[in-house]
Amino acid sequence: MRQYTHKQTFWILLLLCLLTLFPFIGAMEYNTKGEPREAIVSQSMLATGNWVLPRNSGGEMAYKPPFFHWCVAVCSLPMGEVTEGSSRLPSAIALTALVMTTFVFFSRRKNLHIGVIAALICLLAMETHRAGGNCRVDMVLTALTVGAIYLMYGWYEKRGMRGVPWLAVLLMSAGTLTKGPVGTIIPCIVMGGFLLLKRQNFFRIFWRLLIPALLSLLLPLVWYYAAYQQGGQEFIDLVYEENIGRMTNTMTYESCVEPWWYNFLTLTYGLLPFNILLLLGLASLKGRQKFSFNKLSDITLFSLSSAVIIIVFYCIPQSKRSVYLMPMYPFLAYFVALFMCWLAKNRKRSLDVYTGVIATLGLLLFAVFIAVKADVVPITIFHGRHAQENIDMMHAIADISSPWAWTLILLPTILCAYWWWRRKNEVSVGTIYYSFAMILLLNLAVDGAYKAPVMNVKSIKTVASDIASRYPDQHEKMYEYIEAGVQAAGDPVHFFELNFYLNDRIDNFHKAKPSEGLLLIGDEDMSLRRKDFEKEGYLFSTPLYTSSKRVLKQTLHIYRFHR
Repeated sequence: MRQYTHKQTFWILLLLCLLTLFPFIGAMEYNTKGEPREAIVSQSMLATGNWVLPRNSGGEMAYKPPFFHWCVAVCSLPMGEVTEGSSRLPSAIALTALVMTTFVFFSRRKNLHIGVIAALICLLAMETHRAGGNCRVDMVLTALTVGAIYLMYGWYEKRGMRGVPWLAVLLMSAGTLTKGPVGTIIPCIVMGGFLLLKRQNFFRIFWRLLIPALLSLLLPLVWYYAAYQQGGQEFIDLVYEENIGRMTNTMTYESCVEPWWYNFLTLTYGLLPFNILLLLGLASLKGRQKFSFNKLSDITLFSLSSAVIIIVFYCIPQSKRSVYLMPMYPFLAYFVALFMCWLAKNRKRSLDVYTGVIATLGLLLFAVFIAVKADVVPITIFHGRHAQENIDMMHAIADISSPWAWTLILLPTILCAYWWWRRKNEVSVGTIYYSFAMILLLNLAVDGAYKAPVMNVKSIKTVASDIASRYPDQHEKMYEYIEAGVQAAGDPVHFFELNFYLNDRIDNFHKAKPSEGLLLIGDEDMSLRRKDFEKEGYLFSTPLYTSSKRVLKQTLHIYRFHR
């Protein structure tokens, strides 16, 4: 296997990130409420010029600080509008930064192979790779948090924690402006926990970390004050709910409430496909392995303590999501990299089997694609309320025909087939990189050929386009009524997806109490509330429009109303 220098490897990794993450981020339409909910905040920033606390959807303020939304707005400035691609660009840049800093951090402190493998795991693990292509705050927060942790360790390593780690302070400030004080808390408690394990004085640690922690809060406090000037008590209540209430389990509404073991469950699929290797490798171990903190190098102890502290921290609040754990992935990747290299020397059979599993999965994916294209799979296998959606997804796969898509599909298939055709008896570190090559090409096939056609079936962009063509006058007021949103104690429900594609044209019927306009309402909600509306003096036309797709689990109707 050819040996590359550190500099050459850096540029190769960067090229892989650019080729893997950026070409397809705009191909998939929004198909969940999460992405358009964030994108519409940036959209309103560009439309109104309010970059402090913009409102959308009839007065709704963002539930998170604005750094991510600023990034989306800045990425969208050259086009003059927020698009699916521009809204996901900050996440792709953040994952690229995470991969490259992980490579530099571990390759300099361990060796080149460990750095490369850890970086590739960050790039290709299912959880991080998915988040790197989403318009959500989590990947940007992860990159800022992990970057601050790396810099804090360098501060300890090179300067003995003397002075101020200004770049770490800046990253913690940006992290706090992305999702609240957790952007400062995580780097500080990770560093503090590591130093305690090094048996350093608690009070010395506390005062050394307190200064950068306080400094990192200065810039966010400027924004919080400016936002309070606009939002008043409503803003203060929201900040308390999303930060203090979430951490102390005193929120007025339930948000992603899960038991503590849910975090460990999400790791089992978040690390795919690398946890397959862990299972195969662990199964091959014989006897008991002795473990001692005293024998661990500083970088290994730091990585172990970082991963443990982060998962324990996120076991405390009731609210749990798989993406919360992403700051621990680079440190888990370090241990997986160590394990991979150890297997290449001591348990070569496990590594060989793992690579064969990846090759087999790649061939099975192609076989399923051909079966769908050949109309071998009967649509009668689908049942239930999602049957038609699943049928449409299958048809979308069958319709894939462009030469570019076929190229992306065939590349991993050829590489996987080649593994079985010319399987090597000698397993080495090079086998590890062969498995990474297969995984990378499979990701390219999924992102560039399969994902967009399948997921666009769930999108309601066509509904928004239909509405916009029927009612092109942007000044004609549209209002939404969603019973679940009216009844919600928090985390309100809106037609975020529709409203984004309609350029934030939809106002809130329940709050505005308008005298005339167009009402967007689901069939069930209209049946439930029509008599109440009529008692308030509202008169409705017959349905002017009925959506071809269900929106928030209802068929959407548009009525013209007045009172």
